[in-house]
Amino acid sequence: MDTLLYNNELQLGRFAEYLLKQRLVPEKNAPYYVSWVRKFLARGVTVPVLPLDERVAGFLKDLEAAASYQDWQITQAERALRLFFVNFKGDTAWSAPTVSKITANPDGSFGRNATMEVLRTRLRVKHYANSTEKTYLDWVGRFFDYLRETGHGTTGDACQLTPERVRDFLAYLATRREVAASTQNQAFNAILFLFRDVLSIELGSLEQGVRAKRGPKLPVVLTVDEVAAVLGRLEGTARLMAETLYGGGLRVMECCRLRVKDLDFDNNLIFVRAGKGDKDRSTILAESVKGPLREHLARVKALHEQDLAAGVGEVWLPGALAVKYPKAPQEWGWQYVFPSKQLSTDPRSGKVRRHHVSDMVMQRAVKQAVQASGICKLASVHTLRHSFATALLLQGVDIRQIQDYLGHANVETTMIYTHVVKNMRAPAVSPLDAMRRAG
Repeated sequence: MDTLLYNNELQLGRFAEYLLKQRLVPEKNAPYYVSWVRKFLARGVTVPVLPLDERVAGFLKDLEAAASYQDWQITQAERALRLFFVNFKGDTAWSAPTVSKITANPDGSFGRNATMEVLRTRLRVKHYANSTEKTYLDWVGRFFDYLRETGHGTTGDACQLTPERVRDFLAYLATRREVAASTQNQAFNAILFLFRDVLSIELGSLEQGVRAKRGPKLPVVLTVDEVAAVLGRLEGTARLMAETLYGGGLRVMECCRLRVKDLDFDNNLIFVRAGKGDKDRSTILAESVKGPLREHLARVKALHEQDLAAGVGEVWLPGALAVKYPKAPQEWGWQYVFPSKQLSTDPRSGKVRRHHVSDMVMQRAVKQAVQASGICKLASVHTLRHSFATALLLQGVDIRQIQDYLGHANVETTMIYTHVVKNMRAPAVSPLDAMRRAG
């Protein structure tokens, strides 16, 4: 065993040199990447020999089960193992936990259609939202179009995909298209996913070199009176959704995706399932919406019973829940609180179902209400979430509690509202006014 550990340390030393020489990670982070691989190799000494992909999956699962590791650390551990086995050792037995792989053409290019199909499969395996899937596919499609237009295409629909061309594409977006920093970063995230998770190609120091920096921005918030004015110009389901969203600080899609079982009327709680970052949390169910919500749910239940009688009363369930609980898609508790008025065909399964209401319904309704109320601020439905946070701060609610309600991973994200609240309090007296009053 001593010999094995000695050989492992020799490999880890070379791996550290490789990371720095290839500039795959920032120099300050290299020791952490080596440490993750050391932990994995040490674990392999004591557990039975298993295929590499199973050992990696087990290692990551153990990290997730440990309360001492955060999500970003587990992601870093996965990337460290991929760099060690795939890039450093050239091991083809595991190129990241994925079910679909793609190989380059003899000239090193990748076909557009084949790449897009594997990308779509990989996104679904990792449970990315349908909207994220569409966005990523759109950006990768634009990347291929750019390569064809700049002469980097080969035969058929294939193109040469290299980190240098990613850099050129991002520079093109910034300088020629003059896109916003957030738009450029969105494009980068899509292409980064393509290279890492589909092509198993690391972008090296590219991440530190070309990403656009967005200056600190304060969110737009509405005062309590302004929120009341906006809500007063909404009607029906749109008003109930806006009040539920504002009352609990929900994101618009979190409100749209609420299911009946997620409402706890007795404890005044809303449970948000698989929110941003695939995390669950609970937040406030406002007392004032409980009555209207109960009346609304009575109507929704009647509609659900009509759908069941017509043979279309199933609802979409995440993951393999529909397989594990075959009757769950028809059960009342799993139905959406705010269902669509029309039946639709699931784009993935082809089944006819009643999906939740589109977020665009809320977006349009709130925009029109803001305009009708005469408010000149650039407010949207998401502004209600910002306004929820600032209202709680003005009430003296602890910042950590607000962080939990909002579902922020880091309290630094929530702290931005402290700057907004500072501006909403009574401003200091100007020295000019003080001087004149004294005179």
